[in-house]
Amino acid sequence: MKKLCYVASLLLVCSALKAETVGCVTTAWKLIGANHKICVEAFADPKIPGVTCHVSQAKTGGISGSIGLAQDPSQFSLSCRQTGPINLPNKLPDDEEVFSEGTSLLFKETKVVRLWDKAHNTLVYLAISRKLIEGAPANSISTVPVMPWGIVPDRK
Repeated sequence: MKKLCYVASLLLVCSALKAETVGCVTTAWKLIGANHKICVEAFADPKIPGVTCHVSQAKTGGISGSIGLAQDPSQFSLSCRQTGPINLPNKLPDDEEVFSEGTSLLFKETKVVRLWDKAHNTLVYLAISRKLIEGAPANSISTVPVMPWGIVPDRK
């Protein structure tokens, strides 16, 4: 029974880290194989309902890209927004991985880590690549201030 609960919780966590593809735009046409493109994916923070993030990433085409052997460039952008009421859990870790996607067959991935800026009541989302480029990983940041949802101030 414990093994079944472990497997079920592992599947829940893995599915929470997945994203859905919003769409892709071709950036270079290839005669053979898939075109080079930039794809936008959306994912909800698995532990903070009311936050949705969008990641755009370059995808390598050609024959190697079509069969999954190409290494995608470490080029991405991140945008996170409040899309509903935010209820923070009682114990929010200082940092936690909320999204991960492999960008090559081996050892390269893009991941998004949530940081909690308690002093400013703000969720900070940091996208990083595990591949070093000139000594530093590529990165992108987006912040979501935790604010009341659906309250419209009086305008007199």
